[in-house]
Amino acid sequence: MNRRTRTVLAAALLLGLTAGPLGVTAHAAPAAVTTQGPDTAALRKALAGLPDQDATAALIRVGGKGRWTGSAGVRDLRTGAPALADARFRAGSTTKVVTAALVLQLAAEGQVDLNAPARRYLPDVLPAAFDQVTVRNLLNFTSGIQPGVDFGDTVEEGYPHRYETITPQQVVASAVAKGPAFTPGTRQDYGNIDYTILGMLIEKTTGDTYAHQAEARIFRPLGMTGTSFPQGTDPRIHGPHNRGYDLMDGKPVDVTEWNMSDRFAAGDMISTTRDLERFLVALFRGQVVPEPQLTEMFTVPDVPGATYAAALQRYEVNGKEIWGKTGARPGYHTVIAATRDLSRTVVYSVNSTDAKGDGLKIAQRFAFPAFNR
Repeated sequence: MNRRTRTVLAAALLLGLTAGPLGVTAHAAPAAVTTQGPDTAALRKALAGLPDQDATAALIRVGGKGRWTGSAGVRDLRTGAPALADARFRAGSTTKVVTAALVLQLAAEGQVDLNAPARRYLPDVLPAAFDQVTVRNLLNFTSGIQPGVDFGDTVEEGYPHRYETITPQQVVASAVAKGPAFTPGTRQDYGNIDYTILGMLIEKTTGDTYAHQAEARIFRPLGMTGTSFPQGTDPRIHGPHNRGYDLMDGKPVDVTEWNMSDRFAAGDMISTTRDLERFLVALFRGQVVPEPQLTEMFTVPDVPGATYAAALQRYEVNGKEIWGKTGARPGYHTVIAATRDLSRTVVYSVNSTDAKGDGLKIAQRFAFPAFNR
């Protein structure tokens, strides 16, 4: 289904949604400082009218100089129950920021050398053809390792396989079998494979599971009580959550249940806006990763077109330099972003009906207003 067709069908969906009792008024706390805080009028406008053709629910949390929180939409299209403001959701590739933080913690402890070949830690995973790939290359997406096997590039392709399993080991084995795409350090090519390998590196170095290391080193110390990883191949989101939908053939299809185990350390995390805000603030303050390792997260490699450092991406919004990360899983689109000095932070979870589609459009509506002033 092309984008034009999707838009026309989505408009039909909108008529059906707004004709019924599903519209929910946004609930928001006013900014503490009106003149310096976020653009609350624009944020309220972003939430107005949900559910609509773009999203069934949205949760926004803004911090820094002036706080604002808002939620709107529905928890479930079948019942029209209001969206839960404290809902858990699939955080997608924001998981990579946790993974990068774990690797940099290990580097600070002397357990991992960022300049060393990643093969030193994973000799049975990476063949000799990848001798030049360093741990830092994996962190900043300059490894040249090609993507591995998956169930398709679109939600429509993956949906019939949502309860099936591809292991991270299968993903990596299929990737390295293709050989390098380019010389490490000469190009930046964002993808999941580098962070899938970093998850394996964390497990090999610590002798522990990736999920437990994330819990013990980050989630528990920061009080991130709503954040976890699914047990094995469990396709469910446990605890309070808003259901996720994707438009297929013009109809909203429930995509909440989905086995994401192949995403592993690249995108399998479940979290809340409260927890991600805690993580974001603590990270930027140096309470998760110490200096000088924290600098890696704000150092973009000197290669053409690069925008990513170690997991975090650099943006410019309304003349402000912003560092953040997006995450997209079927039915769920997530953003964590902040100015380096934490004068403004934003975390959102949007139950987008095209979460893996136009992420910029979603961010422009739900995140950019936080940086208007």
